[in-house]
Amino acid sequence: MATSQKHRDFMAEPMGEKPAGSLARIGEVLGKKLEERDFDKAYVVLGQFLVLKKDEDLFREWLKDTCGANAKQSRDCFGCLREWCDVFL
Repeated sequence: MATSQKHRDFMAEPMGEKPAGSLARIGEVLGKKLEERDFDKAYVVLGQFLVLKKDEDLFREWLKDTCGANAKQSRDCFGCLREWCDVFL
């Protein structure tokens, strides 16, 4: 699977306090919508990903409902978090 530069950048260093908008395909607009719903940091979105037991369908539906992510945005964000978990957990 080809990944975006943003995905590679996210994977290149610890998550730390990165904003939600730093996740693959989650830009300024979707990041702001997540922040408005108290998902302001990438690690908070990761927490939801884990609560949903890393289930792709559930996470992508949640992301669509929460911030209006389209199919590509939700797929790429899921892939980014799945890869992060595979490497760091």
